Amino acid sequence: MINNFQEIWDEFPSAVTITDSDAKIIYMNKKSIETFANDGGEKLIGESLFGCHNPASNEIIRNILATGNPNTYTIEKKGKKKLIYQTPWFRDGIVAGLIELSIVLPENLPHFNRD
Repeated sequence: MINNFQEIWDEFPSAVTITDSDAKIIYMNKKSIETFANDGGEKLIGESLFGCHNPASNEIIRNILATGNPNTYTIEKKGKKKLIYQTPWFRDGIVAGLIELSIVLPENLPHFNRD
């Protein structure tokens, strides 16, 4: 049995960034630190997401934190297509912050209709 889930997230092969309810970064796994190395990497912990994004993106972050509704989209960066999943996390039913997963997608991503 694993007693420390942080060691799982530290080695998770996709970027995981977690904030508190004020959008201050409280955790970045190794892949997230590597992904954002040119922006400060580990030094971003303790910084606000609002300083890392444009005004339109900041509005989306505010909406997630206010409503608890996630935001999902894909991007292409440096020749790699990524799924970005931004979702709130909760403490006692109240939005406590935001989790962002950045997952590199395979070039030929299969899609299965299971209806």
